[in-house]
Amino acid sequence: MKVTRVQAIGRGLAGRCPNCGSATLFEPGRRFTVSETCRVCGLKLDRGEGTFLGPFVLNYAVAAFGVVIPLIILHALGHLGPGATLGLCAAGALLVPLLLYRASWGWWLALYYAFLPDNLPANLEGRPENDE
Repeated sequence: MKVTRVQAIGRGLAGRCPNCGSATLFEPGRRFTVSETCRVCGLKLDRGEGTFLGPFVLNYAVAAFGVVIPLIILHALGHLGPGATLGLCAAGALLVPLLLYRASWGWWLALYYAFLPDNLPANLEGRPENDE
């Protein structure tokens, strides 16, 4: 059964395999270990060196633009003191990526397959082979 872009995005945002929809992105009992493949459909989740950069950039963007920069703006406007700003920025820069690590992998897969839905195994079935 073909997977649409919307389905791939929804599954990724829910932290599920974009191909089959099962919750198999991470190794059982290992909070920060991404499975190499989906245990249900075999989709390759960890695509080798550099794969971690996508989730890393998403985590960085959320921490920077969602926490650190707003806190700096609040400080610049006089609503936060320097100590509170520094402490909250440090806490946000450390905690937000840890809390969003698992979600960022789903987001990254959603983004990846939103642009390349034809690379999903469910969308390759029935496609004629290229003999070149």
